[in-house]
Amino acid sequence: MSGTIPVTVIVMTRNEAANIARCLAPLAPFAQVLVVDSHSEDETPAIAAARGAEVLSFRWNGMYPKKKQWCLSHPSIRQDWVLFIDADERITPELVAEIGLLMQSGPSHNAYFVDSRPVWLGRLLRHGTPYRKIALLHRRRARFPICPDLHVSRMWEVEGHYQPMVDGTLGQLSSPLIHADAKPPADWFDRHNRYSDWEAALADGGGAAALLAGERGLRYLAKRLVARLPGRPLLAFLHAYLWHLGFLDGKAGLHHALSRAFYYWSIDLKRDWLAATAATRQSDISGALLSDVADQPALALSSRSPASVFTSSKVRRRTDSSGIR
Repeated sequence: MSGTIPVTVIVMTRNEAANIARCLAPLAPFAQVLVVDSHSEDETPAIAAARGAEVLSFRWNGMYPKKKQWCLSHPSIRQDWVLFIDADERITPELVAEIGLLMQSGPSHNAYFVDSRPVWLGRLLRHGTPYRKIALLHRRRARFPICPDLHVSRMWEVEGHYQPMVDGTLGQLSSPLIHADAKPPADWFDRHNRYSDWEAALADGGGAAALLAGERGLRYLAKRLVARLPGRPLLAFLHAYLWHLGFLDGKAGLHHALSRAFYYWSIDLKRDWLAATAATRQSDISGALLSDVADQPALALSSRSPASVFTSSKVRRRTDSSGIR
């Protein structure tokens, strides 16, 4: 698979046999198509190779850089311009043509936003909240910031939902990607359950600022404001369903708007649960220490070890399971 558009397309995969063939099908016009696979347990690498893509194996070492930044720096990349596509995304003929013309005339920016339109219930949504990400970039003028998330137990090898930092100006392509995941809804819930774990842990630990490191201007201000608003799940639903006319997409538009509300509710619930759990533990420790002061005469006459101070306290201890279930 080798075309004439001087761009390396990178598709990062792990167990994407259900999606990878349709993702790769329209990529022939690009000079290089690289599938970076994280030791899939299905037929993803074989399907990719059969479709003419170069397959590169990746195994995360648990540190930085993570997968996207690792890809940008890898010597196998033959082009300076890189297009990141997820395995469940499809590039449209219009977007292929637009990128081809851009490379032919010479890019005036160092990275470009690309819109993504989702498919729900087999229907391409024409309305609802638009998705936008920096997908086309000059790899020597962009980098993914280090996000303090290695402590998040369910975090994974790929950089999360944040934009790369770009040296120079940003542009916007007019043609969209199509986000059409062939996997069942259970996979969506599993994936977004991990995402919300990650975002909640960052918000609770003060690391949420890293999510805005690559944002600029009004996008930065809007995201910072929305992150602090009460009732964010309801606002997300109204933003998608009413403000962006998601109701015109029928039942699929309703499900899409509800999914956004559910996702933000999951983040807020987990963030508040983490904060409440930390406060409860601090209260327990403080209560135990106060009891220790009151019991000092008795403890002085006791032959127990210092560790028994906490177990002998009359303060009722809570466990991790005493929170919301």
